[in-house]
Amino acid sequence: MPLHISRHLIDFWRNSGFNTSQMDKNLTNMTFEEIAGVAAAVGGKKPMARAIFSAVQLGDVAQIEEIADLSQKAKEALSQRGYFVSRVRVVDQQVDPDGTVKYLFEMEDEARVESVLMQLNGRTTVCLSCQVGCRMGCAFCATGRMGFGRHLTAGEMAGQVNRIAADCGPIDNVVYMGMGEPFDNYEEVLRSLRILHHYAGRNMAPRRLTVSTCGIPEGIIRLADEGLPVNLAVSLHSADDQRRGEIMASARRYSLAAIIAAVKAYQAKTRRRVMFEYCLLKGINDSAEDARAIVALLTDVNASVNLIEFNEFEGCGFQTAGRMQVQVFMDILEQAKITTTVRYKRGETIQAACGQLGLLGR
Repeated sequence: MPLHISRHLIDFWRNSGFNTSQMDKNLTNMTFEEIAGVAAAVGGKKPMARAIFSAVQLGDVAQIEEIADLSQKAKEALSQRGYFVSRVRVVDQQVDPDGTVKYLFEMEDEARVESVLMQLNGRTTVCLSCQVGCRMGCAFCATGRMGFGRHLTAGEMAGQVNRIAADCGPIDNVVYMGMGEPFDNYEEVLRSLRILHHYAGRNMAPRRLTVSTCGIPEGIIRLADEGLPVNLAVSLHSADDQRRGEIMASARRYSLAAIIAAVKAYQAKTRRRVMFEYCLLKGINDSAEDARAIVALLTDVNASVNLIEFNEFEGCGFQTAGRMQVQVFMDILEQAKITTTVRYKRGETIQAACGQLGLLGR
């Protein structure tokens, strides 16, 4: 699985009839440093760069003419050189009785993804998507059954947060746990993290940003060297390679030994705890023996475990583990001094729960 995927993104735009030079001119997709370079090229300085970046990432502008803190001369200079801005569009949204909101977004090329806004304990969290569909092939995930459409750009990822913020106000946390595998779209995901983190934009602290991966060792190791201490979450779902491979196609390529080795290398550089996500499937991976295997696997790893109630969808073939079984599983982990939480179902009536994204857009 290649991690240097920017070439694949360019190929997509070529094959779809888009001009890659136009893609490079999109200010929405640019980091602050890139916009500073654009500003300098038209005779501007750092204040101009900040005006552009802030307007695009905070002002939710749809065109250069809407950038208020920019002179008409500067606007004309940018437009004459082919620069433009884009904005993701909200096609539909649904609200669950528990307050969870699911958004269906449409991109400039009409590609669609879903994102979720969750409100819990006074904090708002956006679960954003990084790809149209996904090619990791997790059997218990509705997104995985869609297949792969394309990668999202950094601007399209940040745009999901920006549109939701324009709708509901400040966002406390962003988790890359929606549609797609972040490390399969590494370059653009990293750029989006830098966009969300920059002080002239949303100014989100790294601890408020979480990247979740199905377990791609090269991506885990690479993230450790980026100097951006975001949270890392790894989807585990079994401590047995064979069983894991039966429910996660990606696990047939990346062994647990390789993943744990990558996590330890990551922690040696970052000194950060890693969260392991574990979806409990009735009769598949929810036994006491499975829990003890997790304890053994995470020996010598600074880890926490997030147990996830499985969210059923039509044709999935799996069932949710009972609450009593979840508690037994949790007790075994906690007795081993592993910090454990349970992600109970939220947004279930609108199919916005973990593993259900992609159903609204069908």
